[in-house]
Amino acid sequence: MASNTNITTGRRITSRLSYSFGAFGHDMFYATLSTYFIMFVTSHLFDKSAGGQNDRMIFWITTIISLLRFVELAIDPFIGNTIDNTETKWGHFKPWILAGGTVGSITLAILFTNMGGLNQSNPLLYLLIFGVLYITMDIFYSFKDVGFWSMIPAISFDSAEREKTATFARVGSNIGANIVGVIVMPLVVFFSINANHGQGDLRGWFMFGAIIGLISWLSAVVVAMGTKENDSLLRKNAEKTRMRDVFKVLARNDQLMWLSLTYGLYTSGIAITNSLELYYFTYIMGKPGEFSVLASLNMVIGIISVLLFPPLAQKYSRRNVFFLSISIMIVSIILFTFAGTSLPLVLLAAILFSIPQPLIFLVVLMILSDSVEYGQLKFGHRDESLTLAVRPLLDKLGGALSNWVVGIAAVLAGMTAGATASDITTHGQIIFKLFMFGIPALLILSGTFIFFKKVTLDEKEHAKIVDELEKTWNEHLETNGEESMADIVKEVAKDTTYKAPISGTMIALSDVSDQNFASGNMGKGFAIKPSDGKVFAPFDGTVEATFPTRHAIGLRSDNGILTLIHIGIGTVEMRGTGFVQYVQKGQHVTEGQELLEFWDPAIKKAGYDDTVMVVINNWKDIKDFNYTVESGDVNHGDDLLTLSKPEESSDDSDQK
Repeated sequence: MASNTNITTGRRITSRLSYSFGAFGHDMFYATLSTYFIMFVTSHLFDKSAGGQNDRMIFWITTIISLLRFVELAIDPFIGNTIDNTETKWGHFKPWILAGGTVGSITLAILFTNMGGLNQSNPLLYLLIFGVLYITMDIFYSFKDVGFWSMIPAISFDSAEREKTATFARVGSNIGANIVGVIVMPLVVFFSINANHGQGDLRGWFMFGAIIGLISWLSAVVVAMGTKENDSLLRKNAEKTRMRDVFKVLARNDQLMWLSLTYGLYTSGIAITNSLELYYFTYIMGKPGEFSVLASLNMVIGIISVLLFPPLAQKYSRRNVFFLSISIMIVSIILFTFAGTSLPLVLLAAILFSIPQPLIFLVVLMILSDSVEYGQLKFGHRDESLTLAVRPLLDKLGGALSNWVVGIAAVLAGMTAGATASDITTHGQIIFKLFMFGIPALLILSGTFIFFKKVTLDEKEHAKIVDELEKTWNEHLETNGEESMADIVKEVAKDTTYKAPISGTMIALSDVSDQNFASGNMGKGFAIKPSDGKVFAPFDGTVEATFPTRHAIGLRSDNGILTLIHIGIGTVEMRGTGFVQYVQKGQHVTEGQELLEFWDPAIKKAGYDDTVMVVINNWKDIKDFNYTVESGDVNHGDDLLTLSKPEESSDDSDQK
């Protein structure tokens, strides 16, 4: 099995930077497609002289986009399965990232044209070709999207390295998504033959689309060349994600269902307002060039908001952060509605609307992740991949609804080809503001009401769930064929030596202050007062249980011994702060391999006991349980226990 231990520091940095640039180009493409392409369609694809024909074409194009996005949702599970089943010398993901980047970039550039005037000379043929190109682009974008974000586990098995890679990617994606707004109008005007009151022309918009496509393609090439997939048997995953499975998980997990409804309404609302901001600068203020100022500010604010989330959530709780963010957003919508053409007021309103978005996204993402354990405790089955697939599915639904609404808003408000700010009537402005502010506010508030009434899963509730899962982590383990856990233990060919998983002072389990462990309810074992923060595997075996708080781990030895190593008392409340996990569920580990690491001062500063409890959960299936050491100082790797195989029953003897 490959390991990351031999990867040099330079290789890691190259991989992080390559992946970050990949996220940069990937989100540039998505922002262009989801926000600015619809502006091109409504305002520049058609000639003003065509009148009502333009409005009908815009309606059909936006309807096609929305319908195709819904169709593509049904295709997504097949895309994921195709990637999983791809076997090449370059790995599962990179071939699709490169293919998706290439096809997506070419089709994006073509879509930013009128296809040689076909939109006017033969509208029906144009719509047909447009539909084929758009669904092709969307499918290949999805291949790239799924492949790209699925690479994080493949790049490294080291949790710390994954977190760093994800952080680099998050910064890159935030800059990429926002920098498009900074450069869109300057690029369009620079390459346009006719400035058109700062709105540009067809040539300018084509060059903008082509440049975004080129950067997106280059970023895919950099990912393919600069990252390396970790080849391991751990990544042989036969699980298939089907659409019906996603809905099945939603239906039986009430917290996931209500959170999904909340997020679906919310993300549709903000997508509409975000997509119409450039229209506001162009047709209400008459200053499309000033939009770059807002986009620049949003880029900086996005990074700051991401960094602010951990301290805010720790101090006020995620639920309160959510309601505070929604309150700021509603205030911003009200201010935006009455800002008129005042640039300072418009910028203030738009910034206030932007600040909460990363915070709400992270709140939803955290609760979504917590709902995995909620469902596991409730149903005895962990639907991790299916649960986490819900968010991108809802983002696509929100994007589909947004494209359709924006197209209708542009037509009804008169913000179509050839129009300028002076052409928009008072009636048109009212209609536009209704779509930009009224409908999103209704969607956001509806989602917030559902969140307030139905979503009860918070940090404290999740801590209780994790605590319960610790007690029952071994009850739902799958075994080979029809064998029971006891049957597996009976296959032990010789005594098993249990090594000390951590250095420190050994004490009796009955002396710890946690009654679940002291009473023996969790199993038979011992405790260690740690002298350092490194936890090692006590035997060769498989990681059977990990926890999002990273404060405990469940292992099964190669001959069936089940053990839980639990760091500290009450440390579940720390929600992973100060803990690092180096292995993943399903991974095979060898005796002495580092599993976890924790920063002891963080535990003590938080006011918790740092005692490490170690229990054998299936000790009743074992004949002899002999302590080699019962007290005093030990070092990790010292022999602590000898576990003997069970006595054979008379039935077993008769059979033999």
